[in-house]
Amino acid sequence: MKYLIAVFLLISPLQEPEDGWKLFAQVRFEPKYFPEYKEKYLVPKFSEAILSKAGTEVTVRGHYLPFDMGGQSIIVSKYPYAACFFCGGAGPESVAEIFFSNKPPRFKADQVITVRGKLRLNDKDVNHMNFILDDAALL
Repeated sequence: MKYLIAVFLLISPLQEPEDGWKLFAQVRFEPKYFPEYKEKYLVPKFSEAILSKAGTEVTVRGHYLPFDMGGQSIIVSKYPYAACFFCGGAGPESVAEIFFSNKPPRFKADQVITVRGKLRLNDKDVNHMNFILDDAALL
């Protein structure tokens, strides 16, 4: 029986969740003017390959950023606060908005965490990140 299980695992490897940062780095952005805000924002141009990943599980390991998102979500950055997207040191592909399936513990600024969730892509609502993980769990 042990041999049968070992053979099965060799034949059918478990599907590992996608590394979110590698996936997000493939996205290109273009500036777009939003008249309601009288401001230009970088808008993602999702390729078919990226769009096909929507709804799949993605994992990101990064730094918790202490932004008030109304208590519904948190922001995780590939880089520490001093070098993050909001401080001008990185691009929009380096941040993700996380919606947990259960209430997460409190985090400290720049605390490194790993989360896994279902990828949602956003190219319309500038009040949210371009990469969102829904039903996320802390690993």
